[in-house]
Amino acid sequence: MPEVLLPFPRAFVEFVNPDDADEIFRCDLTWLTSRWSCIFGQGCPGIYADRPDDGCCTLGAHFADKDDEKRVRKAVKQLTSETWQLKKAAKSGGWVELEDPENVAEGEQPARKTRVVDGACIFLNRPGFAGGEGCALHHLAVNQGRDFLETKPDVCWQLPIRRQFRSVTRTDNSTYTEVSIGEYSRDGWGPGGHDLDWYCTSNTEAHQGREPVYLSNRAELVALMGQAAYDELKLHCETFDARPGSAMRHLADPA
Repeated sequence: MPEVLLPFPRAFVEFVNPDDADEIFRCDLTWLTSRWSCIFGQGCPGIYADRPDDGCCTLGAHFADKDDEKRVRKAVKQLTSETWQLKKAAKSGGWVELEDPENVAEGEQPARKTRVVDGACIFLNRPGFAGGEGCALHHLAVNQGRDFLETKPDVCWQLPIRRQFRSVTRTDNSTYTEVSIGEYSRDGWGPGGHDLDWYCTSNTEAHQGREPVYLSNRAELVALMGQAAYDELKLHCETFDARPGSAMRHLADPA
């Protein structure tokens, strides 16, 4: 399957956060105007060749913080055995596990994540399950007419958008916080990202969406940036997207 190798030329825009003058957004227009779309259940081969039905759910999801886990816990209480295939396994062994607790440095706490059962996340309904295959937390939101941002772990609903923070010092020694919004490419997974058998963000198979990312993932971007910043981003994306034949289009997009 053809995957575009990184890096390649990209266009970025920077603007002050309308809600916080001490923050400057740096947004990847090449990614945000790309036609990437999640193809889980529509040809996605999974990140590991021997787990073709898992999508990117093989490893389980790390919680960003206590609030993230608390929000998911509220959603879990609403799942039934008809909508969650592994509910019985969760009752007997829990649905949270610690990440490699034996190798945590002294004084640090091991990361908390969704438990992996039979090779994949405990919330992943397997093919053939009457309640629907795929993420049980995602199905819960859809069935209740809610956005899945309200039920899934942060890392799950944000992927493959990546938000990063860094402190920048200007030449006059003043500082600001740079908030970057871009593509969660292979390197975002750390060294292990290069071991994935398949990954979607730079793969042509996943760049067949009818809308650009800044529209199809509007809810996620608003949650990550705020409404005012998203509104400004949308204007920049529209301007960039209207330019024909830009040399900085995403290379995985249709020609």
